[in-house]
Amino acid sequence: MRAVTVKDIVAVTGGKLLCGEETYPITNFSTDSRKMGEGDLFVPIIGERVDGHDFIESALKNGGATLTQKHEKMEDSHPWIFVKDTMKAMQKIAGWYRGNMQFPIIAVTGSVGKTTTREMITRALESDFAVFHTEGNYNSQIGVPLTIARMTGEEQVAVLEAGMSQFGEMAQLEKMIRPNVVVFTNIGVAHIENLGTQENICKEKMELAKHVDDTGAIFINGDDEVLMAHKKEFCGTVITYGTSERCDYQAKDIRMEDGKMKFTCKRRGEEFEVVMDVLGQHNVLNALAAFGVSEFLGLSLDKVKHQFEQFKGTRQQVHTLPKYTVIDDTYNASPDSMKASILVLSEMPCKGRRVAVLADMLELGEKSEEYHREVGSFLGKKQIDSLYVFGSMSKHLLEGAKKVNEHLDGKHFTSREELLTFLKSNIATGDCVLFKGSNGMKLSEIVREFLK
Repeated sequence: MRAVTVKDIVAVTGGKLLCGEETYPITNFSTDSRKMGEGDLFVPIIGERVDGHDFIESALKNGGATLTQKHEKMEDSHPWIFVKDTMKAMQKIAGWYRGNMQFPIIAVTGSVGKTTTREMITRALESDFAVFHTEGNYNSQIGVPLTIARMTGEEQVAVLEAGMSQFGEMAQLEKMIRPNVVVFTNIGVAHIENLGTQENICKEKMELAKHVDDTGAIFINGDDEVLMAHKKEFCGTVITYGTSERCDYQAKDIRMEDGKMKFTCKRRGEEFEVVMDVLGQHNVLNALAAFGVSEFLGLSLDKVKHQFEQFKGTRQQVHTLPKYTVIDDTYNASPDSMKASILVLSEMPCKGRRVAVLADMLELGEKSEEYHREVGSFLGKKQIDSLYVFGSMSKHLLEGAKKVNEHLDGKHFTSREELLTFLKSNIATGDCVLFKGSNGMKLSEIVREFLK
């Protein structure tokens, strides 16, 4: 953060300085009392289990200032600023600070593929620009303001990720990010437990592009029927990408060769070949979005193509071990991302069996059983030899797969320990094993055992 003062913070939030110097410089936000230092503004968040106000004193031991909504009087050498709501105050500061940034900001949202698309756009733009980008999964009500606070104003472009799970959250993120360009990856059923329908999810996500004007652009997945049904409701320039001929950026002849994804990109009547070091058709669509954004900002597509040749991403990791291959896609799961990973496994060159180790998909609401059966039915039609599942809902996934393919080798497990013991005894030389499930199912613990 370019240095601002306590006086600025008080003015922006409408707060009250209880003690300390108003000229004290603020250079960053912190919600972790253990990582505080000089120049940091501590934001004590009130959570379901922990109240950050309990840690203010320990936070200020190494210097800094703090917000508070629970103290109206205080005597201290450190600045204490009273506000009505600490998190809303942090968001208001972030929105004000973003307004001081003069470079274009690209925001990426969607039910699946946000992180990889954001990483691809970042990689592409780095060929010509100094790029600021979201790190990790800092795409939430707390993560976005923490991300914006890291900007210095010296950047040439920023690529931010925006995620939501409740009504009203995307509108709040839009106020902070105020993007010039927005990318929508797709509209799935992640968080449908909270939002009810895909239509609701779509309308909530569309809030991110509410104020994009004619100088900006909105990129939407042309293969997503829900998004396309709302295409005319967007303002500004709308650009589509996908596999359909109606798309402005179209992927054709998609194939896996020599462990890489290859496809032909067609735009404005011209065609060119693309080679990527990541697997899956879903990543082809992510790449199309990156091509579109890059060209909109004036980059040479030849440079972008070169950037993708070595791109690996951070989500779906392929580990080639001496005896077998592991596809680690345990970060999270939804029906769409499950199907994408299953498709990758079914197309992987494999000397042994193709084994899917899948766990529950969480936050799917009352239709959870139906969604798990749907994914199982999809898997049963693919070239998968064995399916081992873990979790209460995943048994329906197995049932859906067996209904389509009664000869499928399958087994349901009720504990990670039982599953791990079984896999250690049954995964053989030449096998290719996919691990996929919602983060809360902790399949990553089993992957770590294999990677040892």
